[in-house]
Amino acid sequence: MSSAASRPTAGPFDRGHTDDLMAFLTASPSPYHAVASAAERLEKAGFRRVEETAAWDATSGGKYVIRGGAIIAWYVPEGAAAHTPYRIVGAHTDSPNLRVKPRPDMGAQGWRQVAVEVYGGTLLNTWLDRDLGLAGRLTLRDGSHHLVNVDRPLLRVPQLAIHLDRGVNDGLKLDRQRHMQPIWGIGEVHEGDLISFVATEAGVDAEDVTGWDLMVHAVDAPAYLGRDRELLAGPRMDNLLSVHAATAALASLAGRDDLPYIPVLAAFDHEENGSEADTGAQGPLLGNVLERSVYARGGSYEDRARAFAGTVCLSSDTGHAVHPNYAERHDPTHHPRVNGGPILKVNVNQRYATDGSGRAVFAAACEKAGVPWQSFVSSNDMPCGTTIGPITAARHGISTVDIGVAILSMHSARELCGADDPYLLANALVAFLEG
Repeated sequence: MSSAASRPTAGPFDRGHTDDLMAFLTASPSPYHAVASAAERLEKAGFRRVEETAAWDATSGGKYVIRGGAIIAWYVPEGAAAHTPYRIVGAHTDSPNLRVKPRPDMGAQGWRQVAVEVYGGTLLNTWLDRDLGLAGRLTLRDGSHHLVNVDRPLLRVPQLAIHLDRGVNDGLKLDRQRHMQPIWGIGEVHEGDLISFVATEAGVDAEDVTGWDLMVHAVDAPAYLGRDRELLAGPRMDNLLSVHAATAALASLAGRDDLPYIPVLAAFDHEENGSEADTGAQGPLLGNVLERSVYARGGSYEDRARAFAGTVCLSSDTGHAVHPNYAERHDPTHHPRVNGGPILKVNVNQRYATDGSGRAVFAAACEKAGVPWQSFVSSNDMPCGTTIGPITAARHGISTVDIGVAILSMHSARELCGADDPYLLANALVAFLEG
């Protein structure tokens, strides 16, 4: 066990939380599956789904809304006033990968292939020579959606042999269009084959399938790594690690009617390509849910303004742990380490939304939870990534703080974190949501 694991925390989660994260990652090969997995955990804690098209009432308790690959969940304590502020943990359900095109059946030289489009800023080489499955959702003529998960070796993106590319170890260059189309068999290509196959896997009639949102995923399971099993390797940690932690934290507060805030989980889709979607952080979903909750409890616009003014959001996303082979790529005074606790992400150019006040909120939560924490800043000569944090702050006028867990191999098909950091993050989130 690592040194972090040997330090007791004041929160409810321990290494068992990391075990459950592994199950969550396996069950969530697409944003749609991640939302279903989160909803299942919330349902067990007593939350109930409400529809956006239905009228909302003033009842207390746990509720959630699902739209595509996004989920917003919240817990209203008994007797909460209409102007009660929110405590929000924001995250995203999508990860960089390869996604199936509208006309997926293609091939060459006797090979059957699947036409895919690169989604987000993926590390292309990590998808080479890896056993891949296929998952997502099918849309039928009646407008219903059906999840599908072919979680077995089905596809493969074969790399060119070194004998045919002698300089490959001096620099691999991949053409996103020509080199990333996976194979899935041999023989003649017939239009409709892939969707017919996937429909059968989903237990629906292929003739009824009129739309699909399908993507590939690595089928190798998450695993502990290292002499002392102090590391965790797995897919989609960016950012299902945060979605899982926030779901567990919110579910743990069910039945708590002494909370001074309304705790919220906001897990969006499409963060990896800019959040510009009705299910993304730039869309109206979060604002609509928060406002409707105020108005359902008899509130006015004044109550809504008061609630938003007192609201704080933690934007929880993965960040960069110091890399032992590339330490020069990191700021020399900020070297986050795995199992060192969650990181506070700062960028004065507002690629992250953290300021001094937000730092104080996060530090107080970690102190309350007995959780160590670290700071992350990009090197001045390295472009800084961004998150849903600045978007949430600007769109809703909500005080926002960027945090997360430090990992290696971000945007790889298989990423690496410390095995203790997931539960350390979850405990910090509980303390934050409690206020």
